[in-house]
Amino acid sequence: VQLQASGGGLVQAGGSLRLSCAASGLTFSRYGMAWFRQGPGKEREFVAALSWNGISEYSTDSLKGRFTISRDNAKNTLYLQMNILKPEDTAVYYCAADYRRTTNWATGRMGYWGKGTLVTVSS
Repeated sequence: VQLQASGGGLVQAGGSLRLSCAASGLTFSRYGMAWFRQGPGKEREFVAALSWNGISEYSTDSLKGRFTISRDNAKNTLYLQMNILKPEDTAVYYCAADYRRTTNWATGRMGYWGKGTLVTVSS
């Protein structure tokens, strides 16, 4: 299984980015997918998830209002649309997968992890 995150970069506060996670080596539609992030000097934290059966979950209401998680099963790709970015969103963003996962995302216990993509938000 390979998960390849991309789409990170440098953006000014208030800007937008869309992250992608290309998955291979698994039956993508049967996997719950999630985004996590790790900011400088911080522990890794849950951001958003989309279960294999299409239920989304976000870590906070604030993120839910700015970020949107989606997936394209035909393309084996997970997305994270991030709007109104803030400096505190600066982090390495990781995608992760777990077979038929639907809940308990915040535990961080996922079957597969990809390498991260760096998002830097300048003030």
